[in-house]
Amino acid sequence: MKKYSLAATSLLLIGTLINLSCKKDSASTTTTTTTTSTAAVPDVFKKFNTSVVISSDGSYITIKSDGVPDHKSCYFATSDSRYQAYNGTNTAFSKNPNSIGTKSFTFKIPASPAVNAAHEATPLGPIGVAVNGVPMYNQYAGPSQPLTSEINSFDQYNGHPDQNSNYHYHVEPLYITLNNTKSALIGFLLDGFPVYGPLENGKTLVSADLDTYHGHTGVTADYPNGIYHYHTTADAPYINGVGFYGTKGSVTQ
Repeated sequence: MKKYSLAATSLLLIGTLINLSCKKDSASTTTTTTTTSTAAVPDVFKKFNTSVVISSDGSYITIKSDGVPDHKSCYFATSDSRYQAYNGTNTAFSKNPNSIGTKSFTFKIPASPAVNAAHEATPLGPIGVAVNGVPMYNQYAGPSQPLTSEINSFDQYNGHPDQNSNYHYHVEPLYITLNNTKSALIGFLLDGFPVYGPLENGKTLVSADLDTYHGHTGVTADYPNGIYHYHTTADAPYINGVGFYGTKGSVTQ
């Protein structure tokens, strides 16, 4: 039988306590580093379709969408239950050869949008996202090319797919404004500022009511304290003017 002196026994006990203490600290450190902080998503984003996934880290609102419209279109395959032949009012309508594809968009927009004096020009491709998860494009069909001809390929709800099967809106998305009123929230641009339909306080707006970016500052139903916001208008129904009013976030797919 082994014998230990009192001093040796004390040293052994102290060493055990120190070892246990170090293990506890190590576990505590691991728990801290794996904790992810989240922030509340503003109520206005509850107006997005439930198929759109929205989260916030406090600095940015992240919006994830498959980009597929929640309405029928002639750009779905004829075998698809969502297919509907064009029944709009444009007598010059001509269907383009593209089709609607399922995508994986991630939009990151500032949670607290602010004016950017540089007013960066809007690029081709997605510049924002509608409440149904469909991307919004600017007022050009290509580099410095107006929508004069391309507008004739818009389906009955004012959308169409591009050559990459990205369905999108350049102008007022009629399915949203017809179902949610002409003054409804349409979506957000990448700079975090909201986009509304052409009706405000009972008045149908025209471009002369807005600045060059197709927006102005004022109270809305979603922002009772006022905010800068964009509008589509009767005379120029495009989503946006010559640039972003604020600093844009990002979009990936």
